[in-house]
Amino acid sequence: MDRFTVSFPGIGIAPFEINKIAFTLPIFGGLEVRWYGLILTFGIVAGLLYTLYHAKFEGISTDDVLDFAIYTVLSAIVGARTYYVLTTLKDPATGAWNYHGFIDVIAIWNGGIAMYGSIIGGALALFLVSKVKKFDRTKMIKIFDMVAPSVMLGQIIGRWGNFCNGEAHGIETSANFFLRMGLMGDADGASFKYMTYFHPTFLYESLWNLAGFLIIHFLYKKKKFDGQVALMYLAWYGFGRMFIEGLRTDSLYIGVFRISQVVGFLCFLICTTLLVLRLVRVRRAALDGEEYVPLYEKLRGIGKLRSAKSDETTEAEKKDEKSASGEEKETDDGNDH
Repeated sequence: MDRFTVSFPGIGIAPFEINKIAFTLPIFGGLEVRWYGLILTFGIVAGLLYTLYHAKFEGISTDDVLDFAIYTVLSAIVGARTYYVLTTLKDPATGAWNYHGFIDVIAIWNGGIAMYGSIIGGALALFLVSKVKKFDRTKMIKIFDMVAPSVMLGQIIGRWGNFCNGEAHGIETSANFFLRMGLMGDADGASFKYMTYFHPTFLYESLWNLAGFLIIHFLYKKKKFDGQVALMYLAWYGFGRMFIEGLRTDSLYIGVFRISQVVGFLCFLICTTLLVLRLVRVRRAALDGEEYVPLYEKLRGIGKLRSAKSDETTEAEKKDEKSASGEEKETDDGNDH
């Protein structure tokens, strides 16, 4: 079945039904187009448009952005699938191999992609295309700054594709939790006979990324150094994912560790450290660039200022004395009459 029922009773949203299939094209015996694919595509397009928005500011041509987009999107998809396959080679319960041929490996239509793999694949494409285009280091870093918030925008939108599949939710929660999400029917590969309530982790991540995106958007043109935006994105996303992943029921593991939690923690730690170090260095460079004025020069300047004020005071006193003398003279003349 491709239908399930969802609700958010804590915020007043009554149960409603979702069909995972948006529509069916009358080709190849009926080609199903799912909401998940449509929403991911919309997220990619929105990210591209946002990248073009910043291209002029960074001095990157539209043609270059489009070239990057073609290879980056393809590489991100391959990276997302490769990451997932490499972390799910065997069934943790039985130890049996999950993939038995090339078709199994590339069967992305059956689900199975990972966000961190997408980031790694996309970053690799940005680096290689920059090398082919012979961009210098500065221009290459500008590309990463342009793309980072665009990826975040794609994630904000893309998580709603998970919602339309009834997946990427968290552990069961109390029926009294205000933001609980109820699922009933064929959702997330399971069939829930009764309305069951979960943490809507897809929503948590979407909202967390929205907050980060808005902060980065308004700070973008005030960045202190190239690369700052990319580091901010990785630190922000890593910090949020580190906590949200702890609620998920579909995490990928290495031993007892949730992979996304470990990667998120490392992204936050490393990128935050680099941000602080670079900002301190930029601040020191700004201070070193100021004109140096020796102490004795400052004291001489203060002395001159005081002397000038003293001269002004003396002149004012002289004017007052002259004015007073004139008034006395006028008074004397009046007495003669």
